[in-house]
Amino acid sequence: MDNQIPREEGLDHSIALLKEGYNFILNRSQSMQSDIFETRILGKKAICMIGEEAAALFYDENKFQRNGAAPNRVVQTLFGKNSVQTLDGEEHRHRKEMLMSMMNPEEIEKLVEIVKMEWEHSIDQWAQMEQIVLYEEMKKLLCKAAFKWVGYPLHEDDVKVITKGIAAMFETPAVLGPTHWIGRSARNQIEKKIEGLIQEARNKQIMFSENTVLHKFAFYKDSNGNLMDGETVAVEVLNMLRPIVAIAIYMNFTVLALHNFPHEKEKLRNYSDYSQLFVQEVRRYYPFFPFVAAKVKTNFTWNGYKFEKGTLTLLDLYGTNHDPNIWGQPNEFKPERFARWKGSPFSFIPQGGGDYNNGHRCAGEWITIEVMKGSLDYLVKRLEYEIPEQDLSFNMDDIPSIPQSKIILKNVRRSLESLH
Repeated sequence: MDNQIPREEGLDHSIALLKEGYNFILNRSQSMQSDIFETRILGKKAICMIGEEAAALFYDENKFQRNGAAPNRVVQTLFGKNSVQTLDGEEHRHRKEMLMSMMNPEEIEKLVEIVKMEWEHSIDQWAQMEQIVLYEEMKKLLCKAAFKWVGYPLHEDDVKVITKGIAAMFETPAVLGPTHWIGRSARNQIEKKIEGLIQEARNKQIMFSENTVLHKFAFYKDSNGNLMDGETVAVEVLNMLRPIVAIAIYMNFTVLALHNFPHEKEKLRNYSDYSQLFVQEVRRYYPFFPFVAAKVKTNFTWNGYKFEKGTLTLLDLYGTNHDPNIWGQPNEFKPERFARWKGSPFSFIPQGGGDYNNGHRCAGEWITIEVMKGSLDYLVKRLEYEIPEQDLSFNMDDIPSIPQSKIILKNVRRSLESLH
């Protein structure tokens, strides 16, 4: 027997989605007392889902496809044209293989060491300043580290402009008006720059070290055995750079967690393996991606609900990470919960769910975790700072959401412990 999917009344709820942000799906799921409901987004029917079972369904490639699902404004700013996030099937697996080739322990360790070097340089600079805006400083720090890692260290004069451009790619997709076009323009400009580097490498005008992202991607062949076009290579290089810079969002929330839950500092100082639990709880507790989109690939029925081919479907990432059916006391910050977590690819999905190699789970998730752990070590053991009075609140209707003040730190200096 077929069940009727609960339906939200009204002609369109796109404005409500922008106003409610991360809570849009969660609010309706709770009010309708259902993990699935139907609404209308951009004038079209959309199915919204939340929870571990829904995530397992959503990442079934026989039932859903990514191609054509994400709004054009998101593709043009966040992902890029013809990026891995927009592909399906064998083409997606082959492209993902290219990205995952840089996710081995040696490459991740190399990046983390570069990030630590940038922390060292930054601390010396910050110590000369009365105060810093952490979010802005972390974006620059991570941008410099990311470009060194991919094989093209930035000239210091270019850091500010390039950082601003890459940050605009993840800061503007959900913004209406001229600000969105800043993000789109920034992507186009940086893509062109990287595309030019790729062409110069292929023409042997410049050489990148063989173990770098730029070299491997420039000479990687698609599933037909051909070199990818330069534009697509540039898009995927940016898909390595952009998420690293976006870790600045998580680092702001890391400092906020250390401030709001000061008892956690002693655990981090005394237990070396506690940083993994702490970082995972930051990623679960605070907002990052609100949801992901796909389209129904073929008609099917699930739990008695009919899914029709072509229907837009949204999976709530933030809501699933706060689902009381999965997480006990989901609105409390409790890193210890990850000591018991079984590692389901569909219950903890801050950067998407499913399998890394064959599915759509974010290729950069391991990088995110390790960079956060390396940076957390500096914040807890190697750095001292003061947090003056400021607005540390964050809005759930801002995508991405960060503390209003972007966290101002005063009197930043090396800890006495780290000097000995």
